[in-house]
Amino acid sequence: MLFCLTANHANADFPLLDRVSRIPADEASRRLAELEFVRGAVVLSTCNRFEAYLDLDDPLAAADAIAAEAVVSALGGLAPEDAAELRARATVHTGDGAVRHLFAVTAGLESMVVGEEEIAGQVQRAAQDARRAGTVSGPLDRLFQQAARTSRTVRSAGDLSGADRSLARLALDLASSRIPDWSAARVLLVGTGRYAATTIASLRARGAADVRVYSATGRAAMFAGKYGVRAEAELPAALADVDVVITCTARYTVTPEAIPAGRRLLVIDLGLPRNVDPAVGALPGVELLDLELLALHAPLPELADSAHALVGGAVAGYAADEAAAPSIVALRRHVEALLEAELERARVRGDDGRTEAALRHFAGVLVHGPSERARMLAAEGRIDEFAAGLEAVYGVEPAPVTHAEQDSASA
Repeated sequence: MLFCLTANHANADFPLLDRVSRIPADEASRRLAELEFVRGAVVLSTCNRFEAYLDLDDPLAAADAIAAEAVVSALGGLAPEDAAELRARATVHTGDGAVRHLFAVTAGLESMVVGEEEIAGQVQRAAQDARRAGTVSGPLDRLFQQAARTSRTVRSAGDLSGADRSLARLALDLASSRIPDWSAARVLLVGTGRYAATTIASLRARGAADVRVYSATGRAAMFAGKYGVRAEAELPAALADVDVVITCTARYTVTPEAIPAGRRLLVIDLGLPRNVDPAVGALPGVELLDLELLALHAPLPELADSAHALVGGAVAGYAADEAAAPSIVALRRHVEALLEAELERARVRGDDGRTEAALRHFAGVLVHGPSERARMLAAEGRIDEFAAGLEAVYGVEPAPVTHAEQDSASA
């Protein structure tokens, strides 16, 4: 059974999300995957959401309650009061609900800035991390691959094609009321990750020319060379010579002590965990925009219904493919066994390869029509009829399938 627990900007406050995000996602995934009733785990942790996707053994009594508690327990660094708040605020999805939620998240329909461009990449990196760590199962792997395809379908339909949909764009829109001329502004980026690159693009679209970068990990020079900005070696010196600071890194925190006295400064914190101590906003002459403030100004969803309809169609298609696969694979195994027997006879007779090629083509044609019929019946909730017919005609029963067979049956 597929399961998802989500805490995000819509159901949890940012201080809680800030504390949850401090726990490494790979560590949580590993702890979850080690549980006896969990076959696979993928944990997604972004600037405004924490989500755990699990492939649970089926049947499992009270699966949603047990899995939710397992996710909270896997976040071993949480204080008891934070764990209690997470239990109370997080939302649980199971089965098709978990599929729909992931597809909508990946397409940007659940983002704080609806249609944001970064989330699809963040989702896929979470899946890639799980693959490398060995915590992803076959069903979860297929689910995340389909989520990526669904995201591309939704975006290609045009509903989310508006340029520069991102938190960086929203933050710079708000900042533009404070910065009358971006071409004259001196801007410092703290961080060199993927989001920093997106932020540079948003800055340049507004005419910013003087962009510098600082990295506590020593990556500033390499990043600066790649994106044509100026690298800064020391943060205090850099802060003393800029008008805008934008933080978008993983863990680094800018404290009040780092801000030169008397500086007029606009600080934009796009990080979670927080990159900037909230006390910075209380300094004279300093204005702080953080995710909590940005959430108040995020535009309401105004997407066409077609985007949600595409997600719904993708969910139905995914469910149909999953349901049809055991019957399709059983049919293919049966036909392939008959095919191999005939091919062996042809080889004994000295076939030059042409008979084998013809038989393989014929077997493919023979299986294709019934496979499409199986998918159609599965989409209508009638796959049991196909399975019964398969048994009646061929004496073949659906059986568990491998990951590769499931992928082949869904192709």
